[in-house]
Amino acid sequence: MNKNYLLLPLFFLFGFLITHQSHAQQSRQLADQIVAHVNENIILKSEIDQNVADYIRQSRVSGEPIEFSTELWYAFLESAVDNYVLLEKAEIDSITVSDDEVNSRMDMRMQQLVQQAGSEQALEQAFGKSIIQIKADFREQFREQMLTSKVREQKIQTVEITRPEVREFFNRIPTDSLPTIPEQVSLSQIVIVPPAKKDAEKGALELAQQLRDSIVTHGKSIEELARRHSDDPGSAENGGLLPMMGLDELVPEYSAAASALKPGGISEVVKTQFGYHIIRLNRRVGDQIETNHILISIDEDQLDEQYAINRLEALRDSIVNNLDVEFSDVARKYSEDPNTANLGGKIFDPQSGERLIPLNRLDPSMYRIVLLMDEVGTISEPKSFTLQRQNKKAYRIVRLDRQIPEHIANLQQDYERIKNIALQQKQYRIMQKWMQNLRETIYVEYTIDTPSDKKIENTMEELSPAGSTGDTR
Repeated sequence: MNKNYLLLPLFFLFGFLITHQSHAQQSRQLADQIVAHVNENIILKSEIDQNVADYIRQSRVSGEPIEFSTELWYAFLESAVDNYVLLEKAEIDSITVSDDEVNSRMDMRMQQLVQQAGSEQALEQAFGKSIIQIKADFREQFREQMLTSKVREQKIQTVEITRPEVREFFNRIPTDSLPTIPEQVSLSQIVIVPPAKKDAEKGALELAQQLRDSIVTHGKSIEELARRHSDDPGSAENGGLLPMMGLDELVPEYSAAASALKPGGISEVVKTQFGYHIIRLNRRVGDQIETNHILISIDEDQLDEQYAINRLEALRDSIVNNLDVEFSDVARKYSEDPNTANLGGKIFDPQSGERLIPLNRLDPSMYRIVLLMDEVGTISEPKSFTLQRQNKKAYRIVRLDRQIPEHIANLQQDYERIKNIALQQKQYRIMQKWMQNLRETIYVEYTIDTPSDKKIENTMEELSPAGSTGDTR
Protein backbone atom coordinates (compact mmCIF):
# COMPACT_ATOMS: atom_id res chain seq x y z
CA MET A 1 0.00 0.00 0.00
CA ASN A 2 1.22 3.50 -0.80
CA LYS A 3 2.32 4.90 2.56
CA ASN A 4 1.38 8.41 1.46
CA TYR A 5 -2.21 7.46 2.14
CA LEU A 6 -1.30 7.32 5.82
CA LEU A 7 -1.38 11.12 5.66
CA LEU A 8 -5.06 11.12 4.73
CA PRO A 9 -6.26 12.44 8.11
CA LEU A 10 -4.38 15.69 7.39
CA PHE A 11 -6.30 16.35 4.18
CA PHE A 12 -9.78 14.94 4.78
CA LEU A 13 -12.56 17.47 5.34
CA PHE A 14 -12.38 17.40 9.14
CA GLY A 15 -10.07 14.44 9.58
CA PHE A 16 -13.34 12.48 9.83
CA LEU A 17 -11.85 9.04 9.31
CA ILE A 18 -13.42 7.70 12.47
CA THR A 19 -16.49 5.67 11.73
CA HIS A 20 -18.11 5.59 15.15
CA GLN A 21 -21.52 3.93 15.23
CA SER A 22 -24.04 3.92 18.06
CA HIS A 23 -25.71 0.67 19.10
CA ALA A 24 -28.87 1.85 17.34
CA GLN A 25 -26.98 2.37 14.12
CA GLN A 26 -25.33 -1.03 14.47
CA SER A 27 -28.68 -2.71 14.97
CA ARG A 28 -30.20 -0.89 12.02
CA GLN A 29 -27.33 -1.86 9.71
CA LEU A 30 -26.81 -5.50 10.64
CA ALA A 31 -27.53 -6.37 7.03
CA ASP A 32 -24.56 -4.25 5.97
CA GLN A 33 -21.20 -5.97 5.55
CA ILE A 34 -18.94 -5.79 8.61
CA VAL A 35 -15.36 -5.36 7.40
CA ALA A 36 -13.51 -5.14 10.74
CA HIS A 37 -13.82 -5.31 14.54
CA VAL A 38 -11.82 -3.23 17.03
CA ASN A 39 -12.71 -4.45 20.51
CA GLU A 40 -16.47 -3.83 20.83
CA ASN A 41 -16.58 -1.52 17.83
CA ILE A 42 -17.53 -2.62 14.33
CA ILE A 43 -16.57 -1.00 11.03
CA LEU A 44 -19.10 -1.31 8.22
CA LYS A 45 -18.35 -1.30 4.52
CA SER A 46 -20.94 1.45 4.03
CA GLU A 47 -19.06 3.68 6.47
CA ILE A 48 -15.81 3.34 4.55
CA ASP A 49 -17.70 3.89 1.28
CA GLN A 50 -19.19 7.10 2.67
CA ASN A 51 -15.87 8.39 4.02
CA VAL A 52 -14.19 7.77 0.67
CA ALA A 53 -17.05 9.51 -1.14
CA ASP A 54 -16.84 12.53 1.21
CA TYR A 55 -13.08 12.69 0.72
CA ILE A 56 -13.42 12.63 -3.07
CA ARG A 57 -16.16 15.29 -2.86
CA GLN A 58 -13.93 17.49 -0.69
CA SER A 59 -11.06 17.07 -3.15
CA ARG A 60 -13.32 18.52 -5.84
CA VAL A 61 -14.24 21.49 -3.61
CA SER A 62 -10.52 22.22 -3.10
CA GLY A 63 -9.85 21.99 -6.86
CA GLU A 64 -7.65 18.87 -6.67
CA PRO A 65 -9.99 16.03 -7.71
CA ILE A 66 -9.09 12.49 -6.67
CA GLU A 67 -10.54 9.36 -8.26
CA PHE A 68 -11.68 6.23 -6.48
CA SER A 69 -9.21 3.34 -6.25
CA THR A 70 -8.90 0.11 -4.31
CA GLU A 71 -5.78 1.43 -2.62
CA LEU A 72 -7.65 4.53 -1.47
CA TRP A 73 -10.49 2.42 -0.06
CA TYR A 74 -8.12 0.22 1.93
CA ALA A 75 -6.24 3.30 3.17
CA PHE A 76 -9.51 4.56 4.68
CA LEU A 77 -10.18 1.16 6.23
CA GLU A 78 -6.73 1.15 7.86
CA SER A 79 -7.22 4.72 9.06
CA ALA A 80 -10.57 3.77 10.60
CA VAL A 81 -8.97 0.84 12.42
CA ASP A 82 -6.08 3.00 13.61
CA ASN A 83 -8.47 5.68 14.87
CA TYR A 84 -10.48 3.15 16.88
CA VAL A 85 -7.22 1.84 18.34
CA LEU A 86 -6.23 5.39 19.29
CA LEU A 87 -9.66 6.02 20.84
CA GLU A 88 -9.14 2.96 23.02
CA LYS A 89 -5.73 4.34 23.99
CA ALA A 90 -7.28 7.74 24.80
CA GLU A 91 -9.76 6.04 27.14
CA ILE A 92 -6.98 4.08 28.84
CA ASP A 93 -4.93 7.28 29.35
CA SER A 94 -8.00 9.38 30.36
CA ILE A 95 -7.43 11.86 27.52
CA THR A 96 -10.44 14.10 26.83
CA VAL A 97 -11.49 17.17 24.83
CA SER A 98 -14.08 19.65 26.07
CA ASP A 99 -17.23 20.82 24.28
CA ASP A 100 -15.72 24.32 24.06
CA GLU A 101 -12.63 22.94 22.31
CA VAL A 102 -14.76 21.02 19.81
CA ASN A 103 -17.04 23.99 19.08
CA SER A 104 -14.14 26.39 18.67
CA ARG A 105 -12.16 24.12 16.36
CA MET A 106 -15.26 23.22 14.32
CA ASP A 107 -16.17 26.88 13.83
CA MET A 108 -12.63 27.74 12.76
CA ARG A 109 -12.49 24.79 10.36
CA MET A 110 -15.91 25.63 8.95
CA GLN A 111 -14.82 29.21 8.31
CA GLN A 112 -11.76 27.93 6.44
CA LEU A 113 -13.91 25.63 4.33
CA VAL A 114 -16.35 28.43 3.48
CA GLN A 115 -13.43 30.58 2.33
CA GLN A 116 -12.01 27.67 0.34
CA ALA A 117 -15.35 26.94 -1.33
CA GLY A 118 -15.99 30.63 -2.01
CA SER A 119 -19.19 31.03 -0.01
CA GLU A 120 -21.50 29.23 2.40
CA GLN A 121 -23.85 28.50 -0.49
CA ALA A 122 -21.06 26.83 -2.49
CA LEU A 123 -20.07 24.65 0.47
CA GLU A 124 -23.67 23.67 1.15
CA GLN A 125 -24.14 22.80 -2.51
CA ALA A 126 -21.00 20.66 -2.52
CA PHE A 127 -22.23 18.59 0.43
CA GLY A 128 -25.93 18.73 -0.29
CA LYS A 129 -26.80 19.98 3.20
CA SER A 130 -26.82 23.17 5.28
CA ILE A 131 -23.87 24.42 7.33
CA ILE A 132 -25.84 23.63 10.50
CA GLN A 133 -26.48 20.08 9.30
CA ILE A 134 -22.82 19.57 8.33
CA LYS A 135 -21.78 20.58 11.84
CA ALA A 136 -24.40 18.35 13.45
CA ASP A 137 -23.49 15.35 11.30
CA PHE A 138 -19.80 15.58 12.00
CA ARG A 139 -19.58 16.95 15.57
CA GLU A 140 -18.95 13.62 17.34
CA GLN A 141 -16.61 12.40 14.63
CA PHE A 142 -14.67 15.63 14.94
CA ARG A 143 -14.44 15.19 18.72
CA GLU A 144 -13.03 11.72 18.20
CA GLN A 145 -10.57 12.97 15.61
CA MET A 146 -9.37 15.59 18.11
CA LEU A 147 -8.93 12.84 20.70
CA THR A 148 -6.84 10.72 18.36
CA SER A 149 -4.77 13.76 17.41
CA LYS A 150 -4.03 14.40 21.09
CA VAL A 151 -2.89 10.81 21.54
CA ARG A 152 -0.62 11.04 18.48
CA GLU A 153 0.79 14.40 19.54
CA GLN A 154 1.66 13.15 23.02
CA LYS A 155 3.64 10.31 21.49
CA ILE A 156 5.31 12.43 18.79
CA GLN A 157 6.46 14.98 21.37
CA THR A 158 8.52 12.28 23.07
CA VAL A 159 10.59 11.66 19.92
CA GLU A 160 13.87 13.56 19.80
CA ILE A 161 16.91 13.31 17.56
CA THR A 162 20.60 13.72 18.36
CA ARG A 163 23.32 15.37 16.30
CA PRO A 164 24.99 11.98 15.56
CA GLU A 165 21.66 10.67 14.27
CA VAL A 166 21.33 13.69 11.97
CA ARG A 167 24.87 13.15 10.72
CA GLU A 168 24.16 9.45 10.12
CA PHE A 169 20.98 10.31 8.21
CA PHE A 170 22.84 12.79 6.03
CA ASN A 171 25.75 10.41 5.36
CA ARG A 172 23.32 7.78 4.05
CA ILE A 173 22.28 10.11 1.21
CA PRO A 174 24.32 9.29 -1.94
CA THR A 175 26.52 12.22 -2.94
CA ASP A 176 25.01 12.39 -6.40
CA SER A 177 21.52 12.58 -4.83
CA LEU A 178 22.19 15.59 -2.62
CA PRO A 179 19.78 18.39 -3.56
CA THR A 180 20.78 21.86 -4.70
CA ILE A 181 19.65 24.42 -2.14
CA PRO A 182 18.59 27.71 -3.76
CA GLU A 183 19.90 31.06 -2.55
CA GLN A 184 18.46 31.88 0.87
CA VAL A 185 18.26 35.00 3.00
CA SER A 186 17.39 35.95 6.57
CA LEU A 187 15.58 39.27 6.90
CA SER A 188 14.22 41.66 9.52
CA GLN A 189 11.82 44.56 9.07
CA ILE A 190 10.38 47.64 10.73
CA VAL A 191 6.85 48.52 9.61
CA ILE A 192 4.91 51.76 9.87
CA VAL A 193 1.24 51.93 8.85
CA PRO A 194 0.33 55.35 7.41
CA PRO A 195 -2.25 57.11 9.59
CA ALA A 196 -5.38 58.49 8.02
CA LYS A 197 -5.59 62.09 7.02
CA LYS A 198 -7.93 63.91 9.35
CA ASP A 199 -10.75 64.33 6.83
CA ALA A 200 -10.74 60.62 5.90
CA GLU A 201 -10.84 59.47 9.50
CA LYS A 202 -13.63 61.91 10.31
CA GLY A 203 -15.70 60.65 7.38
CA ALA A 204 -15.27 56.99 8.37
CA LEU A 205 -16.20 57.72 11.99
CA GLU A 206 -19.30 59.65 10.98
CA LEU A 207 -20.51 56.84 8.71
CA ALA A 208 -19.97 54.27 11.47
CA GLN A 209 -21.92 56.41 13.93
CA GLN A 210 -24.79 56.80 11.44
CA LEU A 211 -24.96 53.02 10.89
CA ARG A 212 -24.99 52.38 14.64
CA ASP A 213 -27.82 54.88 15.03
CA SER A 214 -29.77 53.05 12.29
CA ILE A 215 -29.46 49.82 14.29
CA VAL A 216 -30.05 51.14 17.81
CA THR A 217 -32.62 53.89 17.14
CA HIS A 218 -34.36 52.80 13.96
CA GLY A 219 -34.24 49.01 14.35
CA LYS A 220 -32.28 48.25 11.20
CA SER A 221 -30.72 44.77 10.91
CA ILE A 222 -26.97 44.65 11.52
CA GLU A 223 -26.80 41.77 9.03
CA GLU A 224 -28.45 43.83 6.29
CA LEU A 225 -26.25 46.87 6.93
CA ALA A 226 -23.10 44.70 7.06
CA ARG A 227 -23.88 43.23 3.64
CA ARG A 228 -24.36 46.73 2.20
CA HIS A 229 -21.67 48.74 3.97
CA SER A 230 -19.05 46.58 5.76
CA ASP A 231 -15.49 46.72 4.43
CA ASP A 232 -14.56 43.33 5.95
CA PRO A 233 -14.37 41.00 2.90
CA GLY A 234 -14.30 37.89 5.09
CA SER A 235 -17.63 38.52 6.83
CA ALA A 236 -19.68 41.12 4.91
CA GLU A 237 -21.36 38.54 2.66
CA ASN A 238 -22.41 36.59 5.78
CA GLY A 239 -23.99 39.62 7.42
CA GLY A 240 -20.85 40.47 9.37
CA LEU A 241 -20.78 37.13 11.23
CA LEU A 242 -17.57 36.17 13.00
CA PRO A 243 -18.03 32.61 14.31
CA MET A 244 -16.89 31.49 17.77
CA MET A 245 -13.36 32.77 18.31
CA GLY A 246 -11.09 33.15 21.32
CA LEU A 247 -10.81 36.62 22.80
CA ASP A 248 -7.05 36.39 22.27
CA GLU A 249 -7.60 35.76 18.54
CA LEU A 250 -9.16 39.21 18.07
CA VAL A 251 -7.50 42.60 18.32
CA PRO A 252 -7.63 43.88 21.93
CA GLU A 253 -10.01 46.80 21.30
CA TYR A 254 -12.54 44.49 19.60
CA SER A 255 -12.28 41.84 22.36
CA ALA A 256 -12.69 44.41 25.13
CA ALA A 257 -15.76 46.03 23.56
CA ALA A 258 -17.46 42.73 22.66
CA SER A 259 -16.81 41.00 25.99
CA ALA A 260 -18.35 43.97 27.84
CA LEU A 261 -21.69 43.41 26.08
CA LYS A 262 -24.59 41.20 27.05
CA PRO A 263 -25.87 38.81 24.33
CA GLY A 264 -27.77 40.88 21.77
CA GLY A 265 -26.10 44.12 22.88
CA ILE A 266 -24.69 46.64 20.39
CA SER A 267 -21.36 48.34 21.13
CA GLU A 268 -20.44 51.96 20.72
CA VAL A 269 -18.31 52.66 17.64
CA VAL A 270 -14.96 50.95 18.31
CA LYS A 271 -11.70 51.97 16.64
CA THR A 272 -9.09 49.31 15.83
CA GLN A 273 -6.15 49.11 13.46
CA PHE A 274 -8.63 47.99 10.77
CA GLY A 275 -10.98 50.97 11.08
CA TYR A 276 -14.27 51.58 12.93
CA HIS A 277 -16.54 48.73 14.10
CA ILE A 278 -20.11 48.36 15.30
CA ILE A 279 -20.30 45.05 17.20
CA ARG A 280 -23.17 42.83 18.32
CA LEU A 281 -22.42 40.04 20.78
CA ASN A 282 -24.42 36.92 19.90
CA ARG A 283 -23.16 34.50 22.53
CA ARG A 284 -20.22 33.83 24.81
CA VAL A 285 -18.89 30.50 26.07
CA GLY A 286 -15.95 30.95 28.41
CA ASP A 287 -13.35 32.97 26.52
CA GLN A 288 -15.00 32.24 23.17
CA ILE A 289 -17.37 34.77 21.56
CA GLU A 290 -19.57 34.86 18.48
CA THR A 291 -20.26 38.32 17.05
CA ASN A 292 -21.61 40.20 14.06
CA HIS A 293 -19.90 43.43 13.11
CA ILE A 294 -19.76 46.20 10.55
CA LEU A 295 -16.32 47.50 9.63
CA ILE A 296 -15.86 50.95 8.11
CA SER A 297 -12.27 51.25 6.97
CA ILE A 298 -10.47 54.44 6.05
CA ASP A 299 -9.95 55.17 2.36
CA GLU A 300 -6.36 54.23 1.50
CA ASP A 301 -6.24 57.07 -1.02
CA GLN A 302 -6.53 59.43 1.93
CA LEU A 303 -3.70 57.98 4.05
CA ASP A 304 -0.79 60.16 5.15
CA GLU A 305 1.87 58.08 3.40
CA GLN A 306 4.55 60.75 3.72
CA TYR A 307 4.31 60.49 7.50
CA ALA A 308 5.20 56.78 7.33
CA ILE A 309 8.08 57.40 4.94
CA ASN A 310 9.52 60.22 7.07
CA ARG A 311 9.17 58.13 10.23
CA LEU A 312 11.04 55.18 8.72
CA GLU A 313 13.78 57.39 7.28
CA ALA A 314 14.37 58.85 10.73
CA LEU A 315 14.51 55.38 12.32
CA ARG A 316 16.88 54.14 9.58
CA ASP A 317 19.21 57.12 10.05
CA SER A 318 19.28 56.51 13.79
CA ILE A 319 20.29 52.86 13.33
CA VAL A 320 22.88 53.50 10.59
CA ASN A 321 24.57 56.46 12.28
CA ASN A 322 24.48 55.33 15.90
CA LEU A 323 26.40 52.18 16.85
CA ASP A 324 24.50 51.96 20.14
CA VAL A 325 21.14 51.61 18.42
CA GLU A 326 20.17 48.04 17.47
CA PHE A 327 17.74 47.28 14.63
CA SER A 328 15.98 44.67 16.79
CA ASP A 329 15.43 47.12 19.67
CA VAL A 330 13.96 49.74 17.31
CA ALA A 331 11.69 47.09 15.75
CA ARG A 332 10.36 46.00 19.14
CA LYS A 333 9.66 49.60 20.15
CA TYR A 334 8.31 51.16 16.95
CA SER A 335 7.31 48.53 14.36
CA GLU A 336 3.57 48.27 13.76
CA ASP A 337 3.58 44.71 12.40
CA PRO A 338 2.27 42.53 15.27
CA ASN A 339 3.73 39.37 13.72
CA THR A 340 7.35 40.53 13.73
CA ALA A 341 7.68 43.45 16.16
CA ASN A 342 8.01 41.32 19.32
CA LEU A 343 10.63 39.20 17.51
CA GLY A 344 12.85 42.20 16.93
CA GLY A 345 11.58 42.43 13.37
CA LYS A 346 12.73 38.92 12.43
CA ILE A 347 10.82 37.37 9.51
CA PHE A 348 10.22 33.61 9.38
CA ASP A 349 9.32 31.47 6.37
CA PRO A 350 5.55 30.82 6.71
CA GLN A 351 5.93 27.40 5.05
CA SER A 352 8.89 25.97 6.98
CA GLY A 353 8.98 28.19 10.06
CA GLU A 354 12.71 28.74 9.46
CA ARG A 355 14.63 32.02 9.41
CA LEU A 356 16.35 31.22 6.12
CA ILE A 357 13.93 31.83 3.26
CA PRO A 358 14.60 30.81 -0.38
CA LEU A 359 14.51 33.80 -2.71
CA ASN A 360 11.83 32.16 -4.82
CA ARG A 361 9.45 32.11 -1.80
CA LEU A 362 9.70 35.82 -1.07
CA ASP A 363 6.68 37.89 -1.98
CA PRO A 364 7.32 40.12 -5.05
CA SER A 365 7.66 43.36 -3.08
CA MET A 366 10.24 41.82 -0.71
CA TYR A 367 12.06 40.14 -3.60
CA ARG A 368 12.57 43.52 -5.29
CA ILE A 369 14.03 44.94 -2.07
CA VAL A 370 16.47 42.05 -1.59
CA LEU A 371 17.75 42.24 -5.17
CA LEU A 372 19.13 45.72 -4.44
CA MET A 373 21.03 44.59 -1.33
CA ASP A 374 24.74 43.89 -1.80
CA GLU A 375 25.96 43.09 1.72
CA VAL A 376 24.76 41.51 4.94
CA GLY A 377 23.71 44.32 7.29
CA THR A 378 22.33 46.54 4.51
CA ILE A 379 19.13 48.37 5.45
CA SER A 380 16.76 49.33 2.63
CA GLU A 381 15.06 52.63 2.03
CA PRO A 382 11.33 52.77 2.97
CA LYS A 383 9.20 50.74 0.53
CA SER A 384 5.45 50.22 0.34
CA PHE A 385 3.73 46.83 0.61
CA THR A 386 0.46 45.27 1.79
CA LEU A 387 0.34 44.12 5.39
CA GLN A 388 -1.40 40.82 4.68
CA ARG A 389 -3.36 39.99 7.84
CA GLN A 390 -4.63 43.54 8.08
CA ASN A 391 -4.94 43.95 4.29
CA LYS A 392 -3.62 47.49 4.70
CA LYS A 393 -1.05 49.55 2.85
CA ALA A 394 2.11 49.99 4.91
CA TYR A 395 5.76 50.96 4.56
CA ARG A 396 8.84 49.14 5.80
CA ILE A 397 12.61 49.19 5.98
CA VAL A 398 14.30 45.80 5.65
CA ARG A 399 17.68 44.59 6.88
CA LEU A 400 19.59 41.73 5.24
CA ASP A 401 20.68 39.62 8.24
CA ARG A 402 22.20 36.66 6.42
CA GLN A 403 22.70 35.46 2.85
CA ILE A 404 23.61 31.98 1.66
CA PRO A 405 24.32 31.47 -2.07
CA GLU A 406 22.95 28.52 -4.02
CA HIS A 407 24.86 25.38 -3.02
CA ILE A 408 24.77 21.59 -2.68
CA ALA A 409 23.18 20.60 0.63
CA ASN A 410 25.66 20.17 3.48
CA LEU A 411 25.57 19.87 7.25
CA GLN A 412 27.44 23.10 7.89
CA GLN A 413 24.99 25.43 6.12
CA ASP A 414 21.80 23.38 6.24
CA TYR A 415 21.89 21.59 9.59
CA GLU A 416 18.47 22.77 10.83
CA ARG A 417 16.76 21.84 7.58
CA ILE A 418 18.39 18.40 7.49
CA LYS A 419 17.64 17.90 11.18
CA ASN A 420 13.93 18.60 10.61
CA ILE A 421 13.76 16.08 7.74
CA ALA A 422 15.62 13.46 9.76
CA LEU A 423 13.37 14.05 12.78
CA GLN A 424 10.21 13.72 10.67
CA GLN A 425 11.43 10.38 9.29
CA LYS A 426 12.32 9.16 12.77
CA GLN A 427 8.92 10.23 14.08
CA TYR A 428 7.22 8.38 11.22
CA ARG A 429 9.16 5.15 11.91
CA ILE A 430 8.50 5.29 15.64
CA MET A 431 4.82 6.08 15.16
CA GLN A 432 4.44 3.15 12.75
CA LYS A 433 6.04 0.75 15.22
CA TRP A 434 4.06 2.22 18.11
CA MET A 435 0.79 1.73 16.22
CA GLN A 436 1.74 -1.88 15.44
CA ASN A 437 2.42 -2.49 19.13
CA LEU A 438 -0.88 -0.86 20.11
CA ARG A 439 -2.73 -3.11 17.69
CA GLU A 440 -1.22 -6.12 19.43
CA THR A 441 -2.70 -5.01 22.76
CA ILE A 442 -6.17 -4.29 21.38
CA TYR A 443 -8.43 -6.81 19.64
CA VAL A 444 -8.48 -6.17 15.88
CA GLU A 445 -10.07 -8.56 13.37
CA TYR A 446 -10.72 -8.13 9.65
CA THR A 447 -13.68 -9.96 8.14
CA ILE A 448 -12.52 -9.38 4.56
CA ASP A 449 -9.28 -10.09 2.77
CA THR A 450 -6.76 -7.23 2.93
CA PRO A 451 -3.85 -6.48 0.60
CA SER A 452 -1.45 -8.05 3.11
CA ASP A 453 -3.31 -11.36 2.69
CA LYS A 454 -2.31 -11.45 -0.99
CA LYS A 455 -5.71 -12.97 -1.85
CA ILE A 456 -7.36 -9.98 -3.49
CA GLU A 457 -9.09 -10.57 -6.82
CA ASN A 458 -11.48 -8.26 -8.64
CA THR A 459 -11.32 -5.94 -5.65
CA MET A 460 -12.07 -2.76 -7.55
CA GLU A 461 -15.52 -3.90 -8.60
CA GLU A 462 -16.35 -5.36 -5.18
CA LEU A 463 -15.24 -2.35 -3.11
CA SER A 464 -16.31 0.53 -5.37
CA PRO A 465 -19.28 2.12 -3.55
CA ALA A 466 -22.56 1.02 -5.17
CA GLY A 467 -20.67 -0.31 -8.16
CA SER A 468 -19.15 3.12 -8.78
CA THR A 469 -16.40 3.57 -11.32
CA GLY A 470 -15.08 6.58 -9.48
CA ASP A 471 -17.96 9.03 -9.81
CA THR A 472 -19.27 9.53 -6.26
CA ARG A 473 -21.51 12.46 -6.99
